[in-house]
Amino acid sequence: MIENKKLIRVKVKTGQKKEKVTRKSDQLILKLKEEAKRGEANRRIFKILSLIFPEKRIELVKGSKSKNKIFKIYDKKN
Repeated sequence: MIENKKLIRVKVKTGQKKEKVTRKSDQLILKLKEEAKRGEANRRIFKILSLIFPEKRIELVKGSKSKNKIFKIYDKKN
């Protein structure tokens, strides 16, 4: 079985007054209210991506402690 995979580049700005999701060329830009403490921002990123890509599996590939992250999005196995 062939999985449908794609990589998504995400740039994160934490501690913002308003939450906002925008797209700039090949990158998503997420402005979050959460701070980059105790994984709060990363948990929020996963929630947002799961709304954008429902029924997909989301995996953080690179940048767990960076504002520039790469996520792998692919089909869930049954």
